[in-house]
Amino acid sequence: MMNVSTDKVLLLRDGDDVAVVIRPLDKGDLIAVNGSEIRARQDIPAGHKVAVKTVTEEGAVHKYGQVIGFATRTIEAGDHVHVQNLGVRPLGMAYEYSTEVPEVRMVPEADRRTFQGYLRPNGRVGTRNYLAIVSTVNCSASVSRFIAERFRGDALKAYPNVDGIIAVTHKSGCGMNIQGDDLKMLENTLAGFARHANVAGYILCGLGCEVNQAVTMIQSTNLISLGTQRRVPTIVSIQEEGGVVKAVERGVREIAGLLPYANSFERSTQPASELFVATNCGGSDGNSGVTANPAVGWMTDEMVRHGGTSVLAETSETYGAEHLLTKRAVSREVGEKLVALMRWWEQYTSMHGAEIDNNPSPGNKAGGLTTIYEKSLGALAKGGTGPLVDVVGYAEPIRRRGFVFMDTPGHDPVSITGLVAGGCNVVVFTTGRGSVFGCKPAPSIKVSTNTALFEHMNDDMDLDAGVILQGATVEDVGRALFEKVLSVASGEKTKSEIHGIGDEEFNPWMTGATL
Repeated sequence: MMNVSTDKVLLLRDGDDVAVVIRPLDKGDLIAVNGSEIRARQDIPAGHKVAVKTVTEEGAVHKYGQVIGFATRTIEAGDHVHVQNLGVRPLGMAYEYSTEVPEVRMVPEADRRTFQGYLRPNGRVGTRNYLAIVSTVNCSASVSRFIAERFRGDALKAYPNVDGIIAVTHKSGCGMNIQGDDLKMLENTLAGFARHANVAGYILCGLGCEVNQAVTMIQSTNLISLGTQRRVPTIVSIQEEGGVVKAVERGVREIAGLLPYANSFERSTQPASELFVATNCGGSDGNSGVTANPAVGWMTDEMVRHGGTSVLAETSETYGAEHLLTKRAVSREVGEKLVALMRWWEQYTSMHGAEIDNNPSPGNKAGGLTTIYEKSLGALAKGGTGPLVDVVGYAEPIRRRGFVFMDTPGHDPVSITGLVAGGCNVVVFTTGRGSVFGCKPAPSIKVSTNTALFEHMNDDMDLDAGVILQGATVEDVGRALFEKVLSVASGEKTKSEIHGIGDEEFNPWMTGATL
């Protein structure tokens, strides 16, 4: 007699039409779900979905207690539910605003956690201590890198409090509409990195004839230099200096002059309320919404209870789940801002001949994610259960503490660039397929969704949430992640930092035409 497995699948909510496969099912395997025995009708990989009841063609399919898609043909109990039998169509949502705003039980002030951070003159607190060369245009990217490279190796040996010199380079800055939103977004993003709490000081580096003029950017973003007594930052112009060699030498002198100031900062005890945590998922799989993302959600709630801030993003990967956030919005205005983003994204993707369900990616689908609705519901778990206090634009400064949403694309480098530009000083990044993302100047903590990945890519993963599938609770892993955030904020290096990853990942969102 064939054994009936009770530990190969996980039903996330009573009433769901599918269960998550924890360990691979072979065709013919018997599984037990809510007292019923079901035979697998096909081989089904881990992280994928098995039907636990029959769904007729065009019927809604539920996971997490929500609709993740519609059957494109009749699905029988035991079927592998994926791209061959599950599709999307408009959900026709009726939004509720501020109907389920939860109360946050704040930790008493005397009991709130702290970390060792760098207090800046403007009151913000850094988790790292860098100097930056901010390139205004792609034409000055090489010069910016050449300046930074002069401070590699033992060049900073006399400045032990300085984590390094970063060149903030990109592929834009010219060929843009001088009156367009693209230019404003680029200015805000560059300014966000320049004034970031993890940056003690910076210089600007440009060619001289670009659309994104340094002087204009300084004026439009109210950018000032924190590293000196001057209110106007140093600008190194390749054309004005007389070419590449002279510009590099000028830049090296300016950075060298900022090093004693940067080194004067020392870590001191700071409240956890000064942590702004960016949350992101990349290379997601079917376990993301079951293990790592809910654990991040627990960390989000705990961070908020301690007065800190956690930021959810990736608007195109929240599509189809936004109705769960509007209920938690602290005001109708906040909820309507989120819904307006969804309508903009529908128009934006349509304008480019795309559909939002072009997401999930091929890697996501190989890992078990089928539709954008399913992916969004799992991604939303990173936002915890608390009230949504604000919705901000891409790279917009994050001013309200608590649980915040930022409008970003789902593409990881672009998304996190916006989050860090907005002020996030730590990144928590979940992955099921194996992302190695880093983002200087903010440390990036990698959380694996499954133990197999954690063991296979142990040199790149910082925390294993896959233990939830082996009996650990979401709270267990969420608490471990909260402690990891505090430790990393206090100076513990992440795996991506150990490898030196993070210099090439700056990628501002460009929504307009290249002229």
